[in-house]
Amino acid sequence: MTSPQRIHVIVLFGGESAEHDVSCVTAAHVLQALDTEKYRVTTVGITRQGQWVLVTAHATDKLLVSGTPISITEIVAQVRSDERAVVMPLLHGPLGEDGTIQGVLEVANIPYVGSGVLGSAVAMDKGVAKQLLAVNGIPQPKYVTLHEQHITDAALQHAIDTLGLPVFVKPANMGSSIGVTKARNFGELRDSIVLATSYDEWVLIEEAIVGREIEVAVLGNLTVRTSLPGEIIPSSEFYDYNDKYLSDSAQLKIPAPLTAIEIDAVQKLAAVVFHTLRAQGMARVDFFYEEGGRGFLCNEINTIPGFTPISMYPKLWQASGVSYSQLLDELLELAFDRHSRRRRNTAH
Repeated sequence: MTSPQRIHVIVLFGGESAEHDVSCVTAAHVLQALDTEKYRVTTVGITRQGQWVLVTAHATDKLLVSGTPISITEIVAQVRSDERAVVMPLLHGPLGEDGTIQGVLEVANIPYVGSGVLGSAVAMDKGVAKQLLAVNGIPQPKYVTLHEQHITDAALQHAIDTLGLPVFVKPANMGSSIGVTKARNFGELRDSIVLATSYDEWVLIEEAIVGREIEVAVLGNLTVRTSLPGEIIPSSEFYDYNDKYLSDSAQLKIPAPLTAIEIDAVQKLAAVVFHTLRAQGMARVDFFYEEGGRGFLCNEINTIPGFTPISMYPKLWQASGVSYSQLLDELLELAFDRHSRRRRNTAH
């Protein structure tokens, strides 16, 4: 029999973005880790075409978005009938991690894991996030943002004059290193821009940093905890999609070989970035470390980090004494905490 005491968790995965496959892998492992003694789980997938389906068959490594079609209104009705129900959005990239799904859940008055509308949207748009970091004096690599309608040879030459060569080119609203390339000359920069604009109308061009890649996991709402930092040594020129999700060929050092002073500094900086960009619940904050240079430089923040077995976010917490299942438990409680504060401030 189903116990009425169990929290109803709706795992939402898939989505229409280029990170659909990553989401399917993440969801499979989260479902394995959720304690069915504590939680009653409903799994809802979103196809690449945007159709919502109720998924009943659970694979061990990667979920398939197939099942009985279900409408958003049906899901909302089911969830709102439960006193203790919460949505766990595991949607990476646009139309899931960017505040859109969060807005739907806010309007429906449903608790959900992770950052709210503003924090999600700001973190997803790397250009806007970098502008906010700059205003707040947070160290980061030099960058140029361009909208596709302003991309001209003169604009690209200005970026080279400002940043030097080589540079990295990224779609502003994408994750998992999708659409990211390194450009060593003007021709490669132009080709990189073409690829990036196939994913987003805004493009980010960044100076290439010679430094170590350090990541810190953050957990909390108004008060946060930071994990031990980890270091990534990519198998290729940068930590790309293949390293993150397919080959497991990058070398991960957890904890990162840093001094106590360096660890304290990067943990504090990660918390500052988290609060500055209005993140809540969880985030992974990524840094470059220029030893003997500018020190720690914030690369980006990820508000729905990967939860696969080789993903840094759960690995960092495991090394910091928080197991995978404990991490999920905390994230769900943080969702209820954030929701109660949000409704208190809006229900007048």
